[in-house]
Amino acid sequence: MTTSSAPVRSAGRPAASDHLGHVIFITAAAAMGGFLFGYDSSVINGAVAAIREKYSVGSGELAQVVAVALIGSAIGAALAGRMADRLGRIRVMQIAAALFTVSAVGSAVPFALWDLALWRVLGGIGIGMASVIGPAYIAEVAPPAYRGRLGSFQQAAIVIGIAVSQLANYGILQAAGGNQRGHVLGLEAWQLMLGVMVIPAVLYGLLSFAIPESPRFLISTGRIDRAKAVIAEVEGAGGDLDARVAEIEHAMRSEHRSTFRDLIGGRFGLLPIVWVGIGLSVFQQLVGINVAFYYSSTLWQSVGINPSSSFLYSFTTSIINIVGTVVAMIFVDRIGRKPLAVVGSAGMAISLALEAWAFSYRTGADSALPHGQGMLALIAAHAFVFFFALSWGVVVWVMLGEMFPNRVRAAALGVAAAAQWIANWLITVTFPTLSDWNLSGTYVIYAVFAVLSIPFVLRFVRETKGKSLEEMG
Repeated sequence: MTTSSAPVRSAGRPAASDHLGHVIFITAAAAMGGFLFGYDSSVINGAVAAIREKYSVGSGELAQVVAVALIGSAIGAALAGRMADRLGRIRVMQIAAALFTVSAVGSAVPFALWDLALWRVLGGIGIGMASVIGPAYIAEVAPPAYRGRLGSFQQAAIVIGIAVSQLANYGILQAAGGNQRGHVLGLEAWQLMLGVMVIPAVLYGLLSFAIPESPRFLISTGRIDRAKAVIAEVEGAGGDLDARVAEIEHAMRSEHRSTFRDLIGGRFGLLPIVWVGIGLSVFQQLVGINVAFYYSSTLWQSVGINPSSSFLYSFTTSIINIVGTVVAMIFVDRIGRKPLAVVGSAGMAISLALEAWAFSYRTGADSALPHGQGMLALIAAHAFVFFFALSWGVVVWVMLGEMFPNRVRAAALGVAAAAQWIANWLITVTFPTLSDWNLSGTYVIYAVFAVLSIPFVLRFVRETKGKSLEEMG
């Protein structure tokens, strides 16, 4: 799961029409990991208030339970690449599916707050694995002619997973009579919300048995005949299979396994391009996007919106997230990465500032906003998610895959991804305490980071649209 440092002319052909449907099935099955990534990341949104009440915890302890999954995610992401090279891509998917399943069951029936946190960590490890193995597997299996479009399945699956988790939460809440601690099927509503993930987790595991191993891994372990069979399966048997195998072998031989030592340089310890990648990752999180997915139901309830409506608004926000992602996928190769990022930053800054102004009318804890400010806060929250999704939600991952020189790409990506998980954890763990202190002030902080991201992009980020990976050296 390393990155090639030398261009190799592809011997691949577009998949024949009778094979394309099968390729799409394989890609969709692998992208189920992305669906679970989105689902598990967001489903906690529906349980936050009930967990606070059931275990009588303060904002600090509550934040740790919500954010602890991100520690697991960092661990899973760090382990996934090495495990995939030793065990195979499919085996790592199966391990991730098992972790998701165990996490869902354990989270649904915890004995106490500490073991709920433990199950969240296990689910987080699954998230980290899925975030790495899905895109890598799809890139290795997809026919070259369709790789870009099939690669977008992962991001689409993530945002769909977020939306489905919110829809499931809303449906369970309705079945419980609008009470997050009401009983459904013998469990409290919030427990069922966390437990329902067992369904897509088991489906992911089953689908992993129905798709082939990556030809790249098969070749690395000497199973050449099986690799040829998989290539024929996804591209058709009419191509030159020996040439395709030779292409993959050449790429693997010419790879440079970059390490952290390769990133050392410059006046500030790391190469300047690595700092730019870290900056992109950190700004993506410091605007507070994951507050919208981890805490939105509780947030709306804290300003006077009833639980049923708050869950519905969380779902509609997820739909806006999908729409914005589609917009980004359409325009990222047409108008470029930097223009999208700047437009998104400006839109987020305005939206967050409007939210901050609206929340300033909250007179006390759990007090309702006046009608006008409440409506403005809802509209601005949806606009914020839309501007993020059409810009930083997609652009950052595109640029991180393109901006680094070949010789350091793998290691630099790892550092940037780690910075993103850490920033995500920081925002997630601090929001409950900050919102107790001053909800409006918290959104002012996020708005300031959105504003600061504009000169950062204009000054330090190079446009990568239309450039080959080799030109980025």
